[in-house]
Amino acid sequence: MTIASSLLVPANGSAEELTLKIAATSDVHGNFFPYNFITLSPGDGSLARVATRVRELRDSLGSDKVILLDNGDILQGQPTAYYYNFLKTDVAHPTARMLNFIGYDAQTIGNHDVETGHAVYDRYRSDLGSLPLLGANVIDRKTGKPYLQPYAVINRAGVKIVVFGLLTPAIPAWLPETLWEGLEFEDMVESAKKWVPEIMEKEKPDLLIGLFHSGHDSAKMTGEWRENASVLVAEQVPGFDIIFMGHDHTLFNSTGKNPVNSDAVVLNPANNANHIAEGEVTFTLDDTGKVIGKKVSGKLTSVNNLKPDSAFMAEFAPERNEILEFVSRKIGTSTGEFSVRDAYFGPSAFMQLLHDLQLAISGAEISLAAPLSFDAVIKEGDLHMSDMFTLYKYENMLYTIAMTGREIKDYLEMSYSLWTDVMKSADDNLLLFSGNRTAAKGDYAKLLNPSYNFDSAAGINYTVDVTKPQGEKITITSMADGSAFDPEKTYRVAVNSYRGNGGGDLLTKGAGIPHDQLKSRIISATDKDLRFYLIKEIEKRGTISPAVIPNWKFVPESIAAPAAKRDRKSLFGD
Repeated sequence: MTIASSLLVPANGSAEELTLKIAATSDVHGNFFPYNFITLSPGDGSLARVATRVRELRDSLGSDKVILLDNGDILQGQPTAYYYNFLKTDVAHPTARMLNFIGYDAQTIGNHDVETGHAVYDRYRSDLGSLPLLGANVIDRKTGKPYLQPYAVINRAGVKIVVFGLLTPAIPAWLPETLWEGLEFEDMVESAKKWVPEIMEKEKPDLLIGLFHSGHDSAKMTGEWRENASVLVAEQVPGFDIIFMGHDHTLFNSTGKNPVNSDAVVLNPANNANHIAEGEVTFTLDDTGKVIGKKVSGKLTSVNNLKPDSAFMAEFAPERNEILEFVSRKIGTSTGEFSVRDAYFGPSAFMQLLHDLQLAISGAEISLAAPLSFDAVIKEGDLHMSDMFTLYKYENMLYTIAMTGREIKDYLEMSYSLWTDVMKSADDNLLLFSGNRTAAKGDYAKLLNPSYNFDSAAGINYTVDVTKPQGEKITITSMADGSAFDPEKTYRVAVNSYRGNGGGDLLTKGAGIPHDQLKSRIISATDKDLRFYLIKEIEKRGTISPAVIPNWKFVPESIAAPAAKRDRKSLFGD
């Protein structure tokens, strides 16, 4: 270790070598402690374990030889973030304190950080202090300049490093403008092409690092925005030595099984602080200390088997205890079990509960909703605050929007085409598995598409023909009360704000509503997140009971039912 942390001088004395380690986390999603505050059980990953790995690196290389970065989406996911975002707001945000305690050097903002709203991320940015929050393509409309710091300059051991931050620009496709009022989001490639020459000329860095909250699949368009453009930047904008990406929750290492057409090493540690991406740079220096060469490599390191850092755990023990008290608060009683697993194969108690609550809160005629957690369960017995994060994962608001019957039908056509395959025989799969194709997001394992776009409906009766393609799957037979369903009539429909702003493309590509017309369709919107109202409604009811209203089904049942049984076993093992 002494040799590794020293300058290495070749025999001829003409050059020296210096090795730096650049480590990065991404999509931590509130996973700060080795405990899951939603399931109330020990958890994998966590910033506490990242702190242990960072301490190892610093002990072996020297503190000045390690740079630590975070790539956003840290303020959403676990109750740890939610509590200090919206409930206890009169203290410095513990997330900012945690990053400073571990010794992070820079961070890029993520889309779920923006989802918390100006009041939260502006306060958070202030609480970070001198730790820069980056986002070169997050533009202030008033000034036309970046709202956040575009890049950070870090000097270590005589070497000048620039960290340049970008955010996926698809924010308007997911979030209501009230959360990002006064901002706009530039295309990542355009922003990089503008900034990199300026950085090179002004800063003349020895190392240029991209810290991009965006994934690798550049073919994916979300509305009019290219959601995942990190590899595209690597390939089209020369100058980067390392690019850390995130957002798509997928492990990626361009020096391993994921080659890219770029000189930059591209790494993605995926989500929940289960891994840390580590770029290693060996500089060759001349006798004046000037960089005359460099070699870059990268790897992904799991932290799941590491012991949580004792200093971190001691420092933030009060916050951990406070969150545990918060999630343990009883809000009602459940007389039975609600399982997300049932939602993939027909009407389910889990989705029925969500639909019922959306209809009760909004006063709408029809509810559209999807299982936001891939695999979760609300158990029989006392309901606690933690169960509300199982029921509803994200901080979406609830919209009531105007849709015609025909638009509702087309919306469901797209939803079920993302969800189900076109069966040719009884031996085919019911669900649309990824097979040899690339899954949309790492959380959803064997499925081609994420379950948060698998919307079903309440308030209407309908069938889904699993042998038909999109456009021919859905037959709506009546309203829930038996009255006629009219394709030409305009209905009041409850959807979450992610969907109402175009998320998942079900309203735009599915229902055929132009993105610029979505805002005019909104009849009403809640001023707080949907989970807040779900909690209030359950507290008012006191008790909830699992019930399944068979308002839709897969047909023909003779092939759909046995396929559902096989697919369930394949997906969940039960």
